[in-house]
Amino acid sequence: MSRLIFNQILNEVLAGLSSHVSLTDLENESLYTELLYFFGLIGAANECEALEAAWKDPYNKREIEEFIKAWLKRKTRKRKAEQVMVI
Repeated sequence: MSRLIFNQILNEVLAGLSSHVSLTDLENESLYTELLYFFGLIGAANECEALEAAWKDPYNKREIEEFIKAWLKRKTRKRKAEQVMVI
């Protein structure tokens, strides 16, 4: 269930971005795990409710959005570097 909440959050953040970003299943899973770990939600008694409550809080919502955007920016730079190395 927490993955459903995470996907809703991710879709909302992605909708606000000016560029199109797509994630593989592995990247999506990595972002999900890192997000839960960063915000101390991993292993919580009810990750779903904790993530949803964090998203509803204005301060935490902004922090989650910034975390996801920064994560996506790092991933984009890494992809570009990998493409340059292949060529």
